[in-house]
Amino acid sequence: MASAEDEVRDLFGRQAEAMRAKDIDRLMAMYAPDVVYFDVVPPLRFAGPAALRDRFTRWFDSWESALAIEVRDLRVVVRGDIAFAHWFSRASGTLRGGRQAGSWLRVTSCCERSGGGWLIGHEHVSIPVDLASGSAATALVPE
Repeated sequence: MASAEDEVRDLFGRQAEAMRAKDIDRLMAMYAPDVVYFDVVPPLRFAGPAALRDRFTRWFDSWESALAIEVRDLRVVVRGDIAFAHWFSRASGTLRGGRQAGSWLRVTSCCERSGGGWLIGHEHVSIPVDLASGSAATALVPE
């Protein structure tokens, strides 16, 4: 029998696979009905499945190629029916228009057990910033 931590790790593995496949329905099935998602693009907060579905659909459509998704340093803590996780994630590939893109992001996620499984209730994605220039520090690599 899998531990709760293993179940949550599996959730994030399935999330990465759904992103690689650009499978919006499979991806959205992992989010709670009252999800709040903080992103790196305006409007910064996407509340509810409809807003998040639209955000992910636009993101998937911005890529010409398949998505490469890397996950590093996943840490999961479970307390009862609540789980907290953080990790580094890198999405890369070819954007529409032919430009190669990819950078490391920081992700924090809160999950809740629901109906025997786990759903993501809140996720926060951030890009490091070079405070001197005020620009995104997209060339950083986790140590």
